[in-house]
Amino acid sequence: MLNGGNMKQMMKQAQKIQQQMMEEQKKLESETMDAQSGGGMVKVTVNGRKELVRLDIADEVIDPEDKEMLQDLIIAAINEANTKMDEHIQSRMEEIAGPFAGLV
Repeated sequence: MLNGGNMKQMMKQAQKIQQQMMEEQKKLESETMDAQSGGGMVKVTVNGRKELVRLDIADEVIDPEDKEMLQDLIIAAINEANTKMDEHIQSRMEEIAGPFAGLV
């Protein structure tokens, strides 16, 4: 059982971690993550808010007769970038949380 002093110390530590996590989240919003699909034919960049900030499509993949393939490649690349960003954010939050990582 925790005594009052230990509980206060734990609460202070939790508040400190929460503040650090909020600051880190702000920093992460400006970071970017790249991904690609189709062997690099479609490349995307998302930011920490998981907004698409760059899209590059190779000329040879633009075929008016096969619009669906291009759409699939774009979706795949964006989903991959968002997954990578999620993993990156989770990793950074766990680093900050330390012993409280299970609560993140």
